[in-house]
Amino acid sequence: MKTITKKVLVDQIAQRTGHKRVVAKQIVQEFLDMVIDEIAEGNRLEFRDFGVFEVKHRAPRMAQNPKTLERVPVPAKRTVKFKAGRRMRESLEALPATPNTTAATVNNARAAETQSEPKPQVHVNTGNAPAIIGSITREEAVVNS
Repeated sequence: MKTITKKVLVDQIAQRTGHKRVVAKQIVQEFLDMVIDEIAEGNRLEFRDFGVFEVKHRAPRMAQNPKTLERVPVPAKRTVKFKAGRRMRESLEALPATPNTTAATVNNARAAETQSEPKPQVHVNTGNAPAIIGSITREEAVVNS
């Protein structure tokens, strides 16, 4: 899979339509600016067979900092939701499935790894040498047990 930039799309549009690159770039940029303006106003954009852009409101909530376990408030915000249209869905369904492309596939692979591989042993540093990465000192082992 490769990344397609706006520049590449502009070049392709200019080539297919026979217009100059500058004209194609102005049209593409104007289209993108109008999409942004309409979304900013809270409007729903529907492009038949392509998809629908909608503004969604997320309610405020409480989250937790994973490092400190401190509870932090997350303010309400607006976000954009995209739902693929019929033609886009059909195009995606026609593509061959590639490994590890979905979260479920990744989770299944991780579960298989943990079942087949034994858990690593804990190394306890008993000497005066500094502990290596992944090991713990004798005092930490006693405290943690």
